[in-house]
Amino acid sequence: MSLLPIHLLGSPVLREPSAPVAEVTAEVRRLVDDMFETMEAAEGVGLAANQVGQAVRIAVVDAEGSRIVMINPIISEASGKDREEEGCLSIPDVYGEVTRPERIVLEATGKDGAPYRLEADGLLARVIQHEIDHLDGILFLDRLSPMKRRLLVAKYRREHKEGGGLLREVARPSGRTP
Repeated sequence: MSLLPIHLLGSPVLREPSAPVAEVTAEVRRLVDDMFETMEAAEGVGLAANQVGQAVRIAVVDAEGSRIVMINPIISEASGKDREEEGCLSIPDVYGEVTRPERIVLEATGKDGAPYRLEADGLLARVIQHEIDHLDGILFLDRLSPMKRRLLVAKYRREHKEGGGLLREVARPSGRTP
């Protein structure tokens, strides 16, 4: 498995709607494995393919004891309302309170190529929705008020102007081998 660089705020691929995956191939399964490895090394709970430079409808999640692969995911049902703080591996050190449905039903294809349906609530539902937003070219910042969004983007730019690239290399935690 390989660690992939994470695209940061300003990278065009983060705003690109992702193309559906036609077939779960060995290449798709390898990308899924690399995404899990990258997400874990970056200490995240979810990662969308856009964030690693691939505009395809694939995302991975590891939250609340559930490790899921989402290929061509859709939310077929949503209910309730929940407001919680969110952050993003592509926008380090920036957090904002986002309102999302509290409960969802996810329909997707797994790494094995089989379709599945999953009911989720709480943190798991939030992470799934956050990653599907990425696949649609939407960032959590887009779900904030215009003023809050401007303040957080300005903060991000101030704090990340040095080194100002659009990629973040991810390193394995020390003492861990691939």
